[in-house]
Amino acid sequence: MTPEKLLSYDLPLFQGIVAADLADITLSVSEQNLQPWQTIFEQEDTSCDLYFLLSGSLLAVLWTKQGREIVFSRFQIGAYFGELAAFDGIPRSLAVVAKTDARVLAMQRESFLQLFDKVPVIRDRVTRNLIDRIRTLTRRNLEMTTMSVEQRVVKHLLRLAVEQGKLSRGAVIEDAPTHAEIAGFVGANREMVSRSISKLAKQGVIKSARQKIEILDPEALSKGFAHF
Repeated sequence: MTPEKLLSYDLPLFQGIVAADLADITLSVSEQNLQPWQTIFEQEDTSCDLYFLLSGSLLAVLWTKQGREIVFSRFQIGAYFGELAAFDGIPRSLAVVAKTDARVLAMQRESFLQLFDKVPVIRDRVTRNLIDRIRTLTRRNLEMTTMSVEQRVVKHLLRLAVEQGKLSRGAVIEDAPTHAEIAGFVGANREMVSRSISKLAKQGVIKSARQKIEILDPEALSKGFAHF
């Protein structure tokens, strides 16, 4: 793929970069189309490509030995993933599956490592992203050990609202995670999550519908996790 073609996707990782910055890099990149629930790579997969999400919805999941599915993250459009295996060549720790029809760019490991080595802006952004992920995992572990399930559910909904700019009365979180997905995020079972969301709905804090959550009382949501 040419530098011009790669930059035409307007991916956040390449913002501010021009074709000349990539002139000395071999860009082995291809576009892939995915169907709902198609797996991009499995847990323990030995592939090392880096991926960028162009459209659709993807989930990073872990399946335990007991068969339980734990959802670690949903990727935003333009996000990249798979960089850990691209760095160290160790088998994947998580699987990534398409929740909907989706398109991704697959970049071979050698191209990513060249980008990281030769383009300082790329190196800085990837490093900062890894630091942010470590902090997120630390925060998540703290929440798991210090908060009740109901508090963790409220905290997760609050985080979704803030990330999407929907923390206002009447705002709607579109393509909201299912109760099962939230359960994976907060380390609970689906029934406990459903009870927590029903409680918030009865209190007039939110209104929950299929893959949509309407914020009815943003102030109560912001303060709510402290009162469960």
